Amino acid sequence: MKLNFIKLLPVLLLGACSTYQPQETIGQPQPQVSAPTLTRQATATVVAPVSKDNCLVGCPTGGSSQTLVRDAYTLNNNESTKFANWVAYKMTKNSQASGRSRNWRRDPNLPVTDTLAPAAYTGANAALAVDRGHQAPLAGLGGSSDWQSLNYLSNITPQKAELNQGAWARLEDKERALANRSDISAVYTVTGPLFEQNTATLPNAPSVHIPSGYWKILFTGSSPADGKFAAFIMAQDTSRNANFCNFQVTVNQIEQKTGLNIWSSLSENVASAIKSQKGALGNDLGCL
Repeated sequence: MKLNFIKLLPVLLLGACSTYQPQETIGQPQPQVSAPTLTRQATATVVAPVSKDNCLVGCPTGGSSQTLVRDAYTLNNNESTKFANWVAYKMTKNSQASGRSRNWRRDPNLPVTDTLAPAAYTGANAALAVDRGHQAPLAGLGGSSDWQSLNYLSNITPQKAELNQGAWARLEDKERALANRSDISAVYTVTGPLFEQNTATLPNAPSVHIPSGYWKILFTGSSPADGKFAAFIMAQDTSRNANFCNFQVTVNQIEQKTGLNIWSSLSENVASAIKSQKGALGNDLGCL
């Protein structure tokens, strides 16, 4: 089902979240904290004409009300973690572009308290061996009309260099290769971080914990029910030489960890039938 968004339509943003809320410090036992209540409202704007549907069979539900729709991607922000709950995008042959610059910026369409500024990453690489990892990938979506928004820090997380330059990068390479195939018109992807345990904090933003892992779900065709799909979960400490194929999971497993409902426009019968399977797209990604 296609989503109907109006160009430059103000979007009402609320500060709810449904994922684990990080604590202020690490190094000693931390109690579990429930999701925050809604405390305020803020407005943002769809900043580019929406020329394609990033959530062909429905965007995930169960996150926050802070959703931004852009040409390059659709993003659901988490004011507590300061990162996206999920990012959805459509990759095609024309959406790709190489050599795009990485000019990091705070997301201008989110409240300043709900996302990070570039200074938050100061010292992070040296202290934690993390990169600024794109959720919606720069190479795969650099041809979008608003490609600069890919460098907004709402689309970035502190991802271990071993993962960002290793198994995760190889999965992104295969994703682009799929989108370039003559028999595939587009690859639809939704991805996001996990916060399943206390982790290190950013040295220059000590209240912000780095994710414990990441998930990604891809499908081709008009629907995951009609085409092919695959889902993956990789821990933050995944080794550089790891084979991403070893981390294939079901969509149900991701939903259980995130509290999200993926592919929300699918009928309940169809969704329940396919979400318990690993899907056949792994074969096209080289997972034989």
